[in-house]
Amino acid sequence: MSQINLSEVTKDYKIRIRNNNRSKIADFFRPQYDIKRAVDNVNFSVEPGEMVGYIGPNGAGKSTTIKMLTGILTPTGGQVSVFGRDPCRNRKKNALKMGVVFGQRSQLLWDLPVQDTFELFKTMYKMEQGIFTKQRDRLVEMLDMSGFIAQAVRQLSLGQRMRANLALCFLHQPEVVYLDEPTIGLDVLVKERIRDFLKQINKEQGTTILLTTHDTQDIEQIAERLILIDNGQLLFDGGRESFHKQYQGTEFMIEIEFVNPTAELVHKNFRTHKVEGNRHSYWVPYSKMGRGEAISYVANDHPVADIKVSELGLEDILKNIYAE
Repeated sequence: MSQINLSEVTKDYKIRIRNNNRSKIADFFRPQYDIKRAVDNVNFSVEPGEMVGYIGPNGAGKSTTIKMLTGILTPTGGQVSVFGRDPCRNRKKNALKMGVVFGQRSQLLWDLPVQDTFELFKTMYKMEQGIFTKQRDRLVEMLDMSGFIAQAVRQLSLGQRMRANLALCFLHQPEVVYLDEPTIGLDVLVKERIRDFLKQINKEQGTTILLTTHDTQDIEQIAERLILIDNGQLLFDGGRESFHKQYQGTEFMIEIEFVNPTAELVHKNFRTHKVEGNRHSYWVPYSKMGRGEAISYVANDHPVADIKVSELGLEDILKNIYAE
């Protein structure tokens, strides 16, 4: 049975229109509204233990979807189900089995040490002392928090606060976790530690993770499945490889370093990208020539020092999609 299920879900926002041609009294008593559809007839389900990247440009509807899944927002139409229950009507029950991190919005108590917030969460989730101590110590070790768990939150760096928030999110061993931009603004070392932590916790505890992010490295390293949304509508739902195949474009690039200076290659299927001394690069259409065939053509007729075939990376693909 799916842990998360959305069926024909829509969410509309009423935006008040300020009309300068109307009197302020009329505008107050008879306000006019415009309807903004943030999520438009979205359907998908998530199975236990999946790691899903929920991606799209700003304003696509990602955060609105997560707020409906957590019960913060009620859908305008369709049905949302988490653990087989309506998240709006069963917020307390679902909260016991769910964890959430919204970017840099902290759950930590600003003037208190991190460990005091852990104690508060132990009471909130009615955790037994033994289970709490074991889980807390494990999370502190996995996220390398021993050096600052006794410090006041206001004294911590952004990366330390984010690690502490993640630890709080996983403290009560939730079955489903929603992460909305969990690595935003962090340096590469902290990002790497968080990615490793998420993969390890998913592997060991089978935690279902729904991740929204603009960081393509997060997606590449964490998500096994991608769901692409834009203007509130679902555009893609499938594995990473399927996503690359569908959106990588019609050409691949072959980059060559010749042993000797070589004139620009003339071939009907090779479109010159750049020629700089011994280094050449060409675009080749998939429909005309395979990668192996292109490599053979070059290597058979010319002394080659190095040769590389590359396709569009995830970041380039997403740039193209968002631009369109």
